[in-house]
Amino acid sequence: RTEFALKEIMSSGGAEDDIPQAERKTVTDFCYLLDKSKQLFNGLRDLPQYGQKQWQSYFGRTFDVYTKLWKFQQQHRQVLDNRYGLKRWQIGEIASKIGQLYYHYYLRTSETSYLNEAFSFYSAIRQRSYYSQVNKEDRPELVVKKLRYYARFIVVCLLLNKMDVVKDLVKELSDEIEDYTHRFNTEDQVEWNLVLQEVAAFIEADPVMVLNDDNTIVITSNRLSETGAPLLEQGMIVGQLALADALIIGNCNNQVKFSELTIDMFRMLQALEREPMNLASQMNKPGMQESTEKPARRENPHKYLLYKPTFSQLYTFLAASFKELPANSVLLIYLSATGVFPSGRSDSEGPYDFGGVLTNSNRDIINGDALHKRNQSYKEMHCLHPGDLYPFTRKPLFIIVDSSNSVAYKNFTNLFGQPLVCLLSPTAYPKALQDQSQRGSLFTLFLNNPLMAFLFVSGLSSMRRGLWEKCQDYLRKINRDIAQLLTHSRSIDQSFLQFFGDEFLRLLLTRFIFCSATMRMHKIFRETRNYPESYPQLPRDETVENPHLQKHILELASILDVRNVFLENTLDDY
Repeated sequence: RTEFALKEIMSSGGAEDDIPQAERKTVTDFCYLLDKSKQLFNGLRDLPQYGQKQWQSYFGRTFDVYTKLWKFQQQHRQVLDNRYGLKRWQIGEIASKIGQLYYHYYLRTSETSYLNEAFSFYSAIRQRSYYSQVNKEDRPELVVKKLRYYARFIVVCLLLNKMDVVKDLVKELSDEIEDYTHRFNTEDQVEWNLVLQEVAAFIEADPVMVLNDDNTIVITSNRLSETGAPLLEQGMIVGQLALADALIIGNCNNQVKFSELTIDMFRMLQALEREPMNLASQMNKPGMQESTEKPARRENPHKYLLYKPTFSQLYTFLAASFKELPANSVLLIYLSATGVFPSGRSDSEGPYDFGGVLTNSNRDIINGDALHKRNQSYKEMHCLHPGDLYPFTRKPLFIIVDSSNSVAYKNFTNLFGQPLVCLLSPTAYPKALQDQSQRGSLFTLFLNNPLMAFLFVSGLSSMRRGLWEKCQDYLRKINRDIAQLLTHSRSIDQSFLQFFGDEFLRLLLTRFIFCSATMRMHKIFRETRNYPESYPQLPRDETVENPHLQKHILELASILDVRNVFLENTLDDY
């Protein structure tokens, strides 16, 4: 392929003999690197999606070749322009592939700093207008490359909370799609318009807080910062377990999503990451650190993001995570999925008798339904039952279920005596909030951004900047106090304390208790199914209904002038 390309290029550039040997070698080397890079890049999709080690050396080789290719075209740009006819969109393609490599490296490692690297390459393409000439060529496949670049860039900007850039990109993408469909009467017009609709709905899903002082919208990062998790008091006895792996599963029938990420998955993945650092000063490329170099801080837990997985996919990834879980580590399973309820009455109350959450069915649902109608004694097949997770409780397991049938997971049994906690969402919300479900779950919003969730249930969407900052400070104080309530409790199950040594799990537990206490005090949350629950149960009087915590919540409501939304004497109401 390279030989053929070379002959074609050389002959079009004049008599082959006229070309100096050095320039010919430059073109040969470039063609070799270009071929090799494409070959390695295409091989990435054949790597196993699960298992953390097999792929690293292959990624390293791919990065090596792309780094050489990028530097090579920079150093020999003039020769490549004259002799090879290198076009700007081809340079854009190389930069785009490097951006994709960094993004996939982020997905594989959960190291947020690689998102910054992907952003810098994608940004350069836009700033240097590498794709600007594509529209002049009569080749629809080139325009599609450009559109895909935009979609990928938008995903990276969403993950980095660069909402201003996202809005500009969406507008540019919209214009590009319009131009593309106008010039080439293609069949994929509907698909590209759907991409636009999805990203618009995704952006609108987050509650907005406008600061009145200068009419700006608050952009908060919900990743763990240095001061994010409440610190442990000296002498506090908690476990030494560390969160090492997480499965984030999204299978809600009607929730907004973009690029195989539902809004709930998007929120939860950020709750399990630290703020990104700038990598440029630390290393040249991923996977190339010397093993003697210790990172300055603990890494993010590794994550698998599973959008609408089938039962077999989910179980395969779960087994891979379980197998590779290091000693003294925790596996977290986050399920945001439509509830599946038992179809028939059962005399027993076992781990397969309460239903669970939906897994994706590749077959026609109607066949499954017909089978159930014939025999009510069968269990639901396309469903993750609590009993399906029993084998994995042989190691420390932290489960979060956000579903209309989350309570199915209350019927857990801790068979192996390992630390085990399930945090369970309300199974229904008050009528006033029910139409919000498409925009993501309120329960997950509390776990990801508790202040925004509190403001949302209080009906607030604008305030002064000073008030916003005051509320953030006060919420940090509430978090510290919740941490003390938990660790000072005499009757709390030890599992909670064994998980409390990990920063991410500590933050999730304190936010869960804040969420639960807020909902129990809110005037429109009046049914028990409106409240989160947990397995094992938390001692209510020492945590979610603790008078000291209730006083704090009323104080936060007073700061915001929304005290009328909450009950004053909640303890008397029970």
